Amino acid sequence: MTLPNRVLDHARIPELSNPYFGKVRDCYDLPGNRRILIASDRISAFDRILASIPFKGQVLTQTARFWFERTADICQNHVLDYPDPNVVLAKKLEILPVEIVVRGYLAGSTSTSILTRYKAGERTLYGHSFPDGLRDNAKLPTPIITPTTKAFDGGHDAPLTAEEILSQGLLTQGQWDKVSAISLALFARGQEIAAQRGLILADTKYEFGTDEDGTIVLADEIHTPDSSRFWLQDGYEKAFQDGTRPPSFDKDVIRTWVDARCDPYHDELPVIPADLIDTTAQVYVKAFQTITGQPFEPDISGDTPLSRIRTNLSRYFSTPEGSVAKLG
Repeated sequence: MTLPNRVLDHARIPELSNPYFGKVRDCYDLPGNRRILIASDRISAFDRILASIPFKGQVLTQTARFWFERTADICQNHVLDYPDPNVVLAKKLEILPVEIVVRGYLAGSTSTSILTRYKAGERTLYGHSFPDGLRDNAKLPTPIITPTTKAFDGGHDAPLTAEEILSQGLLTQGQWDKVSAISLALFARGQEIAAQRGLILADTKYEFGTDEDGTIVLADEIHTPDSSRFWLQDGYEKAFQDGTRPPSFDKDVIRTWVDARCDPYHDELPVIPADLIDTTAQVYVKAFQTITGQPFEPDISGDTPLSRIRTNLSRYFSTPEGSVAKLG
């Protein structure tokens, strides 16, 4: 598929109130305990924005929609509506200060990944013990939870153990037990469906919040190429035996390129070439189609992606008197 060169590098909409601009999503509050979450085309890694990838935001939103609809029996999620291909109208939640990362393989390249830490000589990771002699990208005997702090405002995520989560009062025992059980169930469902599509879900992260009743609700996104590491089943075993990176459907494509050319946590980032941007866009589209089994239909309506989103969200704009024109 040839993609038009249309990029949503931001979604700054002054008519919407109480903005929060994250690494990828630009968010706004609405009356009635609701939020608007707009997935931009920004791609982030190493706690930094690396580039903008055409249609990435649409891919993320629609991939997450696929998974939200197929896991609603496991956990309530925050989705209320989809007013635009890049936008979720969601319940406003009190986000829990812990990200739940579930890993089925010894993989990763970031400072919090178990492979990075294992290769640095650590053998007790996130409260789990690992033997010597494990190879890169080895399958773990059973999936494990490796939680991190939930860093806001661009901060760094930090590793946690279950004991630290409880002793620091980040979650109650009941909350920790519930999000742990839900996360493992979501991961099992994800691995099952991914396997049917010829994919391996190697690891992923989940974010949870509580609503006004204290109910734990799945937030953010689920099993997207940004939040998850997908490998192709056909090619994993050979890559594992060769000691090379398995063929993937995630942002490791661009993350690995950057990591090979600088210290991405401290150095100035290299300019990412246009052909790698195009390749990454195709990876995201192919990921959507492979994961969901559905064709990707890029929305090219409107003069720009932002103008289209503004039109689709105009019913939520504040009036001059400060009220909202329509709750929707």
